Order: sequence, then C-alpha cells, then structure tokens
Amino acid sequence: MTHVVTESCRGCRFTDCVTSCPVACFHVNEVRVYINPQVCIDCGACIPACPVRAIVEEFDLPEDQLHWMDINAKAAERYPVIRTKLPPLDGADERRRQLGF
Repeated sequence: MTHVVTESCRGCRFTDCVTSCPVACFHVNEVRVYINPQVCIDCGACIPACPVRAIVEEFDLPEDQLHWMDINAKAAERYPVIRTKLPPLDGADERRRQLGF
C-alpha cells in the first residue's frame, strides 16, 4: 500500500509532510506535492503533518478519487524530489479555511 496526495493540496502546497517523510518520496511542482508510490514505505507520518488533510492511505480513497493514485505515480516521474520544507503558496491559509481546516 501507499499514501496518496489528493486535490486538497492544490493551491496550498504546505510541505510539512515532506519533513516527516523518512524516505523522501515526495515530489513537487509549482502548485502541489505528490507521493511516489514506488518509494513510499506506508509509514503514515505524513498524514497528520498535512494541515489540509490532503494525504490519505490508498485503501481509504473513495472510488471517485482513485484516479489520484495514477496522478501521483505519473507526477513523481516528472517532478523533482523535495526533501525540505518550502513556504506555502500565496493564499494557502485562505485555501485551508475554504477546505474547513
């Protein structure tokens, strides 16, 4: 099993999750992060670190969100690994409030 970053990350890009990961499985682009399913060890450390609850375990994904597994896998091939925390995107706090967190 692996963990998956879902839509809630878009527009926030809080990277607290990255610093909790023991194996550097996160990849980043200009709007969000992704998890490489080939590297994730399913430790779960990233889940409570995400302030917008964008990370879920693969088996907890609702059927209408299963596409995020493929999105994360493909994005991990395209984008660089991130190992250090970045500042959140402009408007991230507002996005978090919109998401109810």
